[in-house]
Amino acid sequence: MPQKQIRVKSLNTDIDRQPTFLALGSFDGVHRGHQTVIGKMVEAASDAGVRSAVLTFFPHPKRVIHELQGRYYINTLEDREILLAGLGVDLIITHRFDENIRMIRAEDFVNQLCRVLDMRQIWGGNFAFGYKREGDISFLQRLGPEKGFTVQQVESMVKLGGKPVSSSRVRESLAAGDIDDVNGCLGRSFTLSGIVVKGDQRGRTIGFPTANLAVWEEILLPANGVYATYAWIDDRRFPAATNVGVRPTINGGERVVEAHLFNFDDDLYGQTIRLEFVYYLRPEKKFSSLDALKEQIRNDVAEVQHLLQP
Repeated sequence: MPQKQIRVKSLNTDIDRQPTFLALGSFDGVHRGHQTVIGKMVEAASDAGVRSAVLTFFPHPKRVIHELQGRYYINTLEDREILLAGLGVDLIITHRFDENIRMIRAEDFVNQLCRVLDMRQIWGGNFAFGYKREGDISFLQRLGPEKGFTVQQVESMVKLGGKPVSSSRVRESLAAGDIDDVNGCLGRSFTLSGIVVKGDQRGRTIGFPTANLAVWEEILLPANGVYATYAWIDDRRFPAATNVGVRPTINGGERVVEAHLFNFDDDLYGQTIRLEFVYYLRPEKKFSSLDALKEQIRNDVAEVQHLLQP
């Protein structure tokens, strides 16, 4: 009988102790490399008749260790957990990464995993956790026989265009606006979600009303430019031309994400929209006049309609 899927927010939660195969990592983006490792772990756990589990950290360890600021994440924590759940994992643990976890001795952390989960196998790629990153592969392989677990080091062999798929690559491609590469690495379309808020309503005055999204301030945005997207409102999908940028022709300022939905004229304020990025059209630029901007937007809309036609 399949296990009931469980999600918990800490290793310190009261977790039912039972033999467990565990995949350990940050898994930001849950890209195709992550999917491969976790998929193999889930299959192995099923074959062995034990529970499959993923332990992921939030905030991302690099945010804490290197004090990184600004936008960094490929997806929200909620989306990460949903994607991990979709891989068939029985137990998803999202543990807070802070100075206490950073400074814990690797053996103490492994002891906790064995005590709480009854860990029988640990899966991952380039292991290095605990104080001064002492919990590496060789450390785990030495400790395993004593503690009753084995180690499965699975370096992701997933490649795209001859280069390995990684979270770093996805971040770099997002910064470059290379949505084809981003989506290829993710194995799905990159998405942004946000509540529709009031902007300056300038788009309506030039004939192209837009939904201005308030997105999470820590999630990465694609490079400034215009994209062919799908806008999801609940279970309804609408083609949309989406601009990411500072709108230099109108007023400039902070970066915004605004979408012009086709064949939609209802009030969207306060609703959540999920944008699915499909194609990159062009970079953002400053036009000589509003008329020139309107002409370009008409061309953008026509191109999006062509690219996303059923």
